[in-house]
Amino acid sequence: MDESRKPHLTIGQILSMNLGFLGLQFSFGLQQGNMGPIYSFLGAEESQLPLLQLAGPITGLIVQPIVGALSDRTLSRLGRRTPYFLVGAIMCAVGLFFMPLSASIMSAVAWLWILDAGNNITMEPYRAYVADRLNPEQRQTGFLTQSAFTGLAQMLAFLTPSVLVLMGMDRDWVDEHNIPYTVRAVFWVGAVLSLATIIWSVTRVPELPLTEQERGWIERQPKGFAATFREIGSAIREMPLPMRKLGIMMLFQWFAMAGYWGYVIYTISRSVYGTSDAASDGFRQAVLTNGEMAAFYNGIAFVGAFAMVPVAKRIGAGPLHALALAAGGISMLLLPGVTDKTMLFVVIVGVGLAWGSIMGNPYVILSGCIPAERVGVYMGIFNMMIVIPMLLFAFVMSSVNFGFVQIGLGLYDGLLGGDPRNVLRISGGCMFVAALAVLWVREGWKPPAEPVPTAA
Repeated sequence: MDESRKPHLTIGQILSMNLGFLGLQFSFGLQQGNMGPIYSFLGAEESQLPLLQLAGPITGLIVQPIVGALSDRTLSRLGRRTPYFLVGAIMCAVGLFFMPLSASIMSAVAWLWILDAGNNITMEPYRAYVADRLNPEQRQTGFLTQSAFTGLAQMLAFLTPSVLVLMGMDRDWVDEHNIPYTVRAVFWVGAVLSLATIIWSVTRVPELPLTEQERGWIERQPKGFAATFREIGSAIREMPLPMRKLGIMMLFQWFAMAGYWGYVIYTISRSVYGTSDAASDGFRQAVLTNGEMAAFYNGIAFVGAFAMVPVAKRIGAGPLHALALAAGGISMLLLPGVTDKTMLFVVIVGVGLAWGSIMGNPYVILSGCIPAERVGVYMGIFNMMIVIPMLLFAFVMSSVNFGFVQIGLGLYDGLLGGDPRNVLRISGGCMFVAALAVLWVREGWKPPAEPVPTAA
């Protein structure tokens, strides 16, 4: 794509085009804060949680690169990316509506698969849409704005249940399946947001029309799923060196985040409220406390993402991301030893800085090294690097017997003694390894001297 034809957008337009990320990430926040407890309310054991959460990683592994490759070559009246936004948002809204009505673990798993499929169908084209729509000088602002909306959305998702309790809703008011009605209310809010914000973004800042040259290139490409898989395989073989280097950082970074999200509630429940019983009042307090704490660190991520824009321009996205990951690692190492609720909010600041960077800076580095005509498929492959560590985490931590075959190492009940606090300690160490790995990507030290086309 000719970068010169991309108009300079105002800050208001950049905010509007990224508003859909608010609804998308509100949904992810609900999953992070509530899926573990929902499974526990329905009778799941702690060691089973990583396997029960596999819907996100597996759908991401399958859906994102396929959707990325397809969206690069889609011709429709709505545009290349917009059809995927809308289909994904509808699936996400349906999953959010029915999830808190689950009557069993298996029904919750089924709705989570639908919800995660919708999220993943929307996520990758959204990344490509920002690269498509913005000129190189504004791309850093665009991706860090997405990061800011991630922080804001997840802050609201985590905080809303506590707000409902402050407004008079009983935290112990549960349905016949032990799921609190506060959870039902916040999921239904998310269902509305996921659809409404996407529609706002694509109508207020629509995709740029394709040129005749771009349309001709798409028409000449082979069609069908076989061609799509060949394109994915070819893109992996020809992956730019900086993206390969980023893969090491992504492995440790997302293994750490999977451990944190999966077991922070259970850590707080033991360390602050002295219980491991999912049916107890102390556990429900831990769920609300984690929501308040997560809202706080996502608020830090929201503000921090905007503050990172001038810093990234000065020192480069790579070193800035390394510093943020190290701060997150310190937080995760300290959390298991905190026994006072107030101190949780002091210790968690580092996670907020890391999260604000995770959702923006790696994409800044990536966007400067991928070829213009393959931005969709490479964004999809990059997001595979998010889900593979999560699959690895589930395999390492959990163990399930199928007759004579055992799947998983069962590290949680084995070496870690069934103590979630040990998971957070491992996560903290992984964040430090990720910080060192991103410094290997020398391409991230300084912003490129010349704009590099990154969108087709």
